[in-house]
Amino acid sequence: MTLRSATGILVLAACLALQTPFISRAADVQTNRVPDGGVQPQAAVDGRGVVHLIYLKGDPSKSDVLYARSADGGANWSAPVRVNSQPGSAIAMGTVRGAHLAVGRGGRVHVAWMGSQDAEPKAPGNATPMLYTRLADDGKSFEPQRNVVTRYVGLDGGGSVAADDAGNVYVAWHAPTSKGAPEADRRVWVSRSADDGKTFAPETALSSDPTGACGCCGMRLAVAGGRLYALYRSATEMVHRDIYLLSADGKSGGANSALDAAVSSKVGPMNAGVCVMSTAAFGHSPVVGSPLVAAWEREGQIEFASIDPKTGRMAAAKPVPGRAGGRKHPAVAINDKGETLVTWTEGTGWNKGGSVAWQVFDRGGKPVDGAAGRKSGLPAWGAPAVFARADGSFVVMY
Repeated sequence: MTLRSATGILVLAACLALQTPFISRAADVQTNRVPDGGVQPQAAVDGRGVVHLIYLKGDPSKSDVLYARSADGGANWSAPVRVNSQPGSAIAMGTVRGAHLAVGRGGRVHVAWMGSQDAEPKAPGNATPMLYTRLADDGKSFEPQRNVVTRYVGLDGGGSVAADDAGNVYVAWHAPTSKGAPEADRRVWVSRSADDGKTFAPETALSSDPTGACGCCGMRLAVAGGRLYALYRSATEMVHRDIYLLSADGKSGGANSALDAAVSSKVGPMNAGVCVMSTAAFGHSPVVGSPLVAAWEREGQIEFASIDPKTGRMAAAKPVPGRAGGRKHPAVAINDKGETLVTWTEGTGWNKGGSVAWQVFDRGGKPVDGAAGRKSGLPAWGAPAVFARADGSFVVMY
């Protein structure tokens, strides 16, 4: 036996002993725990390469949202700042109702989340609020939290936020058209700001299609190429739990005006007689004009697809490699080489942690050999976030 072959056997044996995958490109994907032992991170990289991070900490039923940033690709983080002005006004329980993050014009950070039971201010009728805040002008603190629900109450699966470089900010959630109506009556509502989140217009329905919305499932917003996109799970006839993509002109109307009705496409058919408690994700490339990538859960598997920012059309969806079963809560990032990393959770349950897993795909959407892995130690109510560094490598936060 040669020295080279013996060394290879020893390395492989060491990997098996540690029960971790043998990854030839391990340096290209780094895994990091969230600061402070937090959960449900959300990450975004601005035009200067600064990484913005939010996460939840505290009692799962009444959590705080914390914010930190990194100027060196996540090697070091700033001291955390509490985002919510009222302590304990966010929810980690369920892993679908937590805070979402967007970076808008001038690098301003925008955060939105479903309020906890005691959160203030309330929505009309003393209902659960959809809360929003933005980074203050001093860049060091956040403005007092505000509720953006003016009429359509009934939050359950949380909501999302998106922002662009033109000063538009969007906060969306799903709720029934009348109080107490069933899931099949739910719609996606969006409130728009055209002044960087200073003021918001009353919410309007993003889609008029009678698909319903899965009550305890999360949703996701993104802006690309001047269009607003939303992913949500339907509840047609209470059993058709399909993933829909909504696409609307993000530039229509004047200041704080409502959006035109979105184009609706069923992209992930699925039938289930119960609430799936799923989330979805979008990933952006730092290269202008590059495709947007969407990911979602379907029958215990994670699927993803690219969206052409010029046409708004989605390519055929692909499953990530591996056997379906217990895969949830995807996150997506794209580097400047056009490579996409999709990460997700495995083995999680109600108040039960698990693992994070990932796969890197090349520009054509094919899995990159050796660029996959799994990491145990995901805490209860945990979910991953991912971002790309300037050198093309990826960081998975969990």
